[in-house]
Amino acid sequence: MPVVNVFEQYAQEYDEWFDGHKSVYEAELAALRKLVPATGLGIEVGVGTGRFAVPLGIRYGIDPSGRMLEIARQHGLQVCQAVGEQLPFRDGQFDLVLLVTVICFVDDVPALLRELNRVLKRGGRLVIGFVNRNSELGRLYEQRKGTSPFYREARFYSVEDVVKWVEQAGFDSLQFCQTLFGLSSEHVPKILEIREGYSDGAFVVLSARRVEQARGEKP
Repeated sequence: MPVVNVFEQYAQEYDEWFDGHKSVYEAELAALRKLVPATGLGIEVGVGTGRFAVPLGIRYGIDPSGRMLEIARQHGLQVCQAVGEQLPFRDGQFDLVLLVTVICFVDDVPALLRELNRVLKRGGRLVIGFVNRNSELGRLYEQRKGTSPFYREARFYSVEDVVKWVEQAGFDSLQFCQTLFGLSSEHVPKILEIREGYSDGAFVVLSARRVEQARGEKP
């Protein structure tokens, strides 16, 4: 089943997951707040139901799932239906682009990042929250993909993979923080504190700056 169809079918269940896993959700939000700029025009690509954009003060979002966007609108967001690889926005329109657990569902991550670079202003920030494949939870998700309708089609990446693609797409000045450490006997994270870097946290946040002037770009 194509990924967008899964989110169309299970949009309400996806939104309710955050209420049932409040401590994990709040830890991820806290990590994102460390690196998401407090000012500027921002958009979340793959906004889903708006569970991250709203508390982070981001007013705009896009997503390929119409049902997810219906819920996002109820949360007060201005949204449109689109995919991240073909954004309906002009060059240099945004100060911030946010992606949260999106790259694992994208067929061509480098192409997505190049498109995000296009719509960012020079010096704008790209912030990506993703599951670290090399963490305990990441390895568990990889092993159990077949049991989850959401992660069945997912591809998890190492931090090194993501860093390589981000730099190749024209970003620099990378910063990191992480949360969700270890696993309990119930296979949920044991430690929810926020730490710098990306050593072994399952949820990693990467912030990068669009270079001031890309090679070949007109001043």
